[in-house]
Amino acid sequence: MSEERSKQQLKMIWPAHLLDSPPAVHVPIGYTLRTYQPGDEAGFYKVMDLAGFKGWDDEILRPWLLKILPGGWFLIVHRASGEIVATAMANHNPRELHPFAGELGWVAGHTDHAGKGLGMTVCASVVRRLLQAGYRNIYLNTDDWRLPAISIYLRLGWIPFLYAPDMEERWRAVCLQVGWAFTPQDWPKIRQ
Repeated sequence: MSEERSKQQLKMIWPAHLLDSPPAVHVPIGYTLRTYQPGDEAGFYKVMDLAGFKGWDDEILRPWLLKILPGGWFLIVHRASGEIVATAMANHNPRELHPFAGELGWVAGHTDHAGKGLGMTVCASVVRRLLQAGYRNIYLNTDDWRLPAISIYLRLGWIPFLYAPDMEERWRAVCLQVGWAFTPQDWPKIRQ
């Protein structure tokens, strides 16, 4: 595992000022947004693999099935091919830093369908579902090198969470790479 991939993950939170403002969901022409149906597993595993989440199978999926909110596993299907091309999950996944929390998790998209707004669609759907379920503490985990996903999160309204000493400098680099304003004074942090 590379040093880059062995670092603590970046974290983002859904800000308090947007808790009563769910993001709009726009489904691009030629695609269908829906929730999981039995039999979707093979298509889901393929999209996960293409997005760099290697080795997903029934055994890896099983514990997540206990965390996904009812109606909270979103998939986008390409109408012409019937292929699953994007996915994201609304999870009940409290952690020490995020008690009583919902999580936007396992966002993935098919590389052949990049740039069509599918990631924005599934992420907005998850946030709406978590807000509908009453979560007031919503977070996500990501990696420094997942720049397309981070760009989506920032545009939706997510904000970085500076929970560890190296977070500010890592976010400085990420913001520079995605062309986003670096405003750590506006981001929540844990006092060290």
